[in-house]
Amino acid sequence: MSAPLHTIIIYAKDPKKSAEFYRRFFGFETTGEMLEGLIELRSKSGAGLLIHPAAKGVTLGQVGVKLMFDVEDIESFKEVSAAYGLVFGATHQANGYAFANAKDPDKNSIAISSRAFRKR
Repeated sequence: MSAPLHTIIIYAKDPKKSAEFYRRFFGFETTGEMLEGLIELRSKSGAGLLIHPAAKGVTLGQVGVKLMFDVEDIESFKEVSAAYGLVFGATHQANGYAFANAKDPDKNSIAISSRAFRKR
């Protein structure tokens, strides 16, 4: 049996702000419209996102899930992102790849990683 990951739901205090964040920094396509209580973001090469309004009592920013985006040149991506207001933390070296962490507008963990591009 196979069940490929197709969509990730992100709860957000300000869904429009979060949708714009993922559109601007990670290239998702969206109309930004709230339809059926969700804003849909499409990816050209991976899973899509649905931004869902968080209930007032929901605590956001826990570390239960981290979204990792494939980026070949970590330092260049960090420089461009910083110019637009998204600052990543230190670049960490791992087994043949690098990664850096940041937070989205709702303090959800995100990362950029060159792991998908490492030579084996």
